[in-house]
Amino acid sequence: MKRSIERIFQRPAQPGMVGDGFRVFNMIPGKGISQKRMSPFLLLDFNAAFDFGPSDHIRGVDVHPHKGFETVTIAYKGSVAHHDSSGNRGIIRPGDVQWMTAGAGILHKEYHEEEFSKKGGLFEMVQLWVNLPAKDKSTPAHYQGITADQMGKVVLPDAGGVVNVIAGKFQDTTGPASTYTPINLFDIQLEEQHETSFMVPQNHNTGILVVNGEVVVNGEVAGEHSFVLFDHDGEEISIKANKKAVLLTLSGEPIDEPIASYGPFVMNTQAEIYQAFEDFQAGKFGVLS
Repeated sequence: MKRSIERIFQRPAQPGMVGDGFRVFNMIPGKGISQKRMSPFLLLDFNAAFDFGPSDHIRGVDVHPHKGFETVTIAYKGSVAHHDSSGNRGIIRPGDVQWMTAGAGILHKEYHEEEFSKKGGLFEMVQLWVNLPAKDKSTPAHYQGITADQMGKVVLPDAGGVVNVIAGKFQDTTGPASTYTPINLFDIQLEEQHETSFMVPQNHNTGILVVNGEVVVNGEVAGEHSFVLFDHDGEEISIKANKKAVLLTLSGEPIDEPIASYGPFVMNTQAEIYQAFEDFQAGKFGVLS
């Protein structure tokens, strides 16, 4: 049975800035989409393609803490460098994914990679925040760096495009990301007038971000930069590209627990939020300059 579309949301009229290097449209949480409604996905920030221009100043977000959840950064255009207090560092290039589990707490910074910053060019990315269940919120911080060539890949028939499977399972192909709760995360690239279909569990909260192009999803037109929110009445999703399209599909089993969040901390109670601040101020997240 095809899954009904609950609503198609347009991107916000104006972007916001995260630091001085990320010009984002906040899709989750947003008007009509709460953190609980899209659990386990707490946040989706979409940096639609934008040319920041060449600069000797490295744009980005300086040192900041995280605790109790995971950040997933997906690069489409441009290059993002990162560094954290666990000693991880690297560069996320187009097609790569940085999956960081903040868990018990970590300090982190992310910024435009130096050579990309000097040359300038189009910068396009998505960052997701994925909640952790209460039993895993104190797991030691760690990191999965997934390069484009490590993705599960499904080549669509008749040169119709490709699906990069980041996490979960698309048809018979499994993605490399390890997750704490059941999650599907697919980078779908469809050529004009081509189509694909797949199944997701009926109980999953499911959405599609149209990064580029225009598609027909289960019979409804979704334009560029829109977000398709699905109901829970079926499992099948079919997509046809009216124009060449890039889509990010996310589905996940809801975490049926209270959400207490404040800034970069996501816990289950306000008392745990206060404790997170105390741990951060006491230096328990490590050191990062």
